[in-house]
Amino acid sequence: MSVRTHHPEPSLSFSDKELFDLAIAWLTLSVAFALLFAPIHRFELSVSYFALMVGLCFVTVGVAFLLHELAHKVVAIEYGQLAEFRADYQMLFLAIMSALIGFIFAAPGAVYHRGRITKRENAMIALAGPITNHLLALMFLPLMLFPGILGVIGQMGVWINLFLAAFNMIPFGPLDGKSVYDWHKGVFALVFVPSVLLAGYVVLFVGLF
Repeated sequence: MSVRTHHPEPSLSFSDKELFDLAIAWLTLSVAFALLFAPIHRFELSVSYFALMVGLCFVTVGVAFLLHELAHKVVAIEYGQLAEFRADYQMLFLAIMSALIGFIFAAPGAVYHRGRITKRENAMIALAGPITNHLLALMFLPLMLFPGILGVIGQMGVWINLFLAAFNMIPFGPLDGKSVYDWHKGVFALVFVPSVLLAGYVVLFVGLF
């Protein structure tokens, strides 16, 4: 997710506050996805299985989330923006709570960017995140051919990245889709429709295991 504000001087650097927020969001999202995939109310699931799921989510969600936000930051800097990620602690709490009831509201924060910018440039910054998730899903796809843990990582990587791409393309509030929709409805449809169809397919017909 990216949110526009205003001011100067771009560079690809990370403040201590930004690194802290990225780490908290990464860890919280990993736990939230683990709760979604291994619900704690299913008593047949062991503590060790849940711990394994947290570890797998830490890897797969970490790649999906961190590169999504980094893509926003890099493109924003290319457009002369000062850009930095900030976690939204209320949304992180909501991610955990929603995962407990079988859905995940994955809006852990945003890359806030400042500086003079056009609507098109703002939309390109927004698109960078979901497009990155689609590319990552393609990269995880071959791992699904392998047996055992590699196959599970591949399946989770595809599932999580396609879910995040579709979720972030919803044209609502601070989500990426809103910036794209406001700029060009045709481009929005071109990305949103395939994102939703692919995410729907993996959620409904591929599953995780």
